[in-house]
Amino acid sequence: MPRDRSSSDSVPPLKPAVFYILLALAAGDSYGYAMMQTVRQASQGQVPLRTGSFYRHLARLIDEGLVAESSPRRTGDDPRRGTYYRLTASGHRALNQERQRLVSLLDAIDQIRPVAQKRHA
Repeated sequence: MPRDRSSSDSVPPLKPAVFYILLALAAGDSYGYAMMQTVRQASQGQVPLRTGSFYRHLARLIDEGLVAESSPRRTGDDPRRGTYYRLTASGHRALNQERQRLVSLLDAIDQIRPVAQKRHA
């Protein structure tokens, strides 16, 4: 049964594959193969996902309540595309928390940059 994360739950830093899978769904519902292609493109090939590892990550995200199967396919969709998935409200929160974490890391780097530049001057 999926675990529903409350808005106060803090998510640990996301692994790159998980981050890019959630990011692939942030734009809208998608199916497995398209999500894998989006991950490859968005990560510029830095996050290689094989089918097996992709679906293991996806299953874990569903179990954690971050991703869910979306409503049945729309009429006219290619039947080979299989199940569509969507980002849940918890998934959106997790992605936003990761964004905030990354911004904080960049801010921390920016804080020490002037000190490092003074040392080399």
